[in-house]
Amino acid sequence: MPRTIAVIPARGGSKGIPRKNLIDLGGKPLIAHMIGHALQVEGITDVIVSTEDEEIADVARQYGVQPPFMRPKKLAGDNVLSLPVVQHAVEQMEAITAAPYSHILVLQATVPLCRPRDIAACLERLEKGDCDSVVSVKKIANHHPFRLKRIIGEDVLINYVDQGGDDLRPRQVLPPVYKRTGAAYASTRETVMTHNQIVGENARAVIVPEYTGLDIDSELDLALVRLIFDGKVDVHLLP
Repeated sequence: MPRTIAVIPARGGSKGIPRKNLIDLGGKPLIAHMIGHALQVEGITDVIVSTEDEEIADVARQYGVQPPFMRPKKLAGDNVLSLPVVQHAVEQMEAITAAPYSHILVLQATVPLCRPRDIAACLERLEKGDCDSVVSVKKIANHHPFRLKRIIGEDVLINYVDQGGDDLRPRQVLPPVYKRTGAAYASTRETVMTHNQIVGENARAVIVPEYTGLDIDSELDLALVRLIFDGKVDVHLLP
């Protein structure tokens, strides 16, 4: 049987929205939503929260996850990358359980509209065995790369992507492009622990609806997600 660990990184020192992982959303802390999603996915052996913050750890316990260790302060700074945080969590859990994992899921608490079935789809696709990683992505409805510009010098405007001139076609006929939702990354243990990559070179995509990939990074993001939770935005009308 494959052994899968789901790691939810959640440090206490968010700067954009202070204490972001603990803000109230729909009557419970933000991080509780991703914990609940992960616990619904069959095939995950262990769900853990990696945090240095005692209050976040207490919330995790309240919502069904027992943090078996605290993240070192050196891995909780503003500029610390996700990779060493995830590797630390895997190493700690493998020492505790005395057994290696075959698959590693990284789930971001800041994407609370992520659906359990999307997480499950990433894991199921990885288990087919023909790739290193699977990532949840959403189609970009606006801000297509062909529309993006750079300014060089004082005011010289050039295309960010060189497509041989300005592409003024309607967005409906532009080639589809996608971006990571940030919600779910599924990778083999070898990819993360040996090759030191959250996402390996041989990656696959699980496409999800745009609204499920809303990542709370600003007060505006938070306001929109709250409107959706309160039923004031009909998600069926969103891309």
